[in-house]
Amino acid sequence: MIPISDQNPTSRPAVLTAGLVVVCILAFVGFQTLGSTGDVRTGLGRIDGGLAFDLRHAVIPCEVLTGEPLSFDEVIATYRDGDVDACRSVDEGPELYPSKLVYLAALTSLFLHGGWAHLGGNMLFLWIFGNNIEDRLGHVRFALFYLAGGLVATAGHVLAEPSSTVPLVGASGAIAAVMGAYLVWYPRARVLTLIPPIFVLPVRAQWFLLIWFVVQFFTSPTAGVAWVAHVGGFAFGSIVALIVGRPDRAAPPASSPPSPWGEARP
Repeated sequence: MIPISDQNPTSRPAVLTAGLVVVCILAFVGFQTLGSTGDVRTGLGRIDGGLAFDLRHAVIPCEVLTGEPLSFDEVIATYRDGDVDACRSVDEGPELYPSKLVYLAALTSLFLHGGWAHLGGNMLFLWIFGNNIEDRLGHVRFALFYLAGGLVATAGHVLAEPSSTVPLVGASGAIAAVMGAYLVWYPRARVLTLIPPIFVLPVRAQWFLLIWFVVQFFTSPTAGVAWVAHVGGFAFGSIVALIVGRPDRAAPPASSPPSPWGEARP
């Protein structure tokens, strides 16, 4: 299911939500894509530029738990031998990127993505669901909530995969926190949804979001999706929303579904 828009107007412009979308796009185009062109020469020889970028800037569970960047041996074991849980399982050599700030990478990873499809999907969900959460919390509190949700989601992934030597990128965990809050605060809002291949239907937010949440548990780890981060972020957002309490302004009732061709609000 792909969300197209929701019928849940806001009382003020979603400045920060739009800003986050712009920052993620600029980070991908101006920082990540340009920094990933061509092969990179390292002590391991020449390696793919995209992989080198991720190893240098993305959060990696092994690095978070040890406090040290990956060693040459760990990188070789991961990408030559296929051992994605190579953390300290091999003889440790020198670090590949000794100047890497492994804890800062947990923050920068929230603005990196694995490709255009990954970026586009995340920004679509953020744009549709983020504006109402920003409207409810205000700009500053929304910023803190978004970053906290992303870091909690990352922590969940690290705890679930403590030996992983594979980089984690994407805003999915933070956006999952936004979706969790939306479920609690606006369950009756209508989400205009594309159901492939051709169906476009208005669906209550509670059903759309609950189906999305359940699907995460059936995502294969081999698909490269950090589903634990999604679940952790979603749970965090839901809990925060329950603590804060429901908004005074309820979402439009579900009794009158919007026309798919009517006004669409992001």
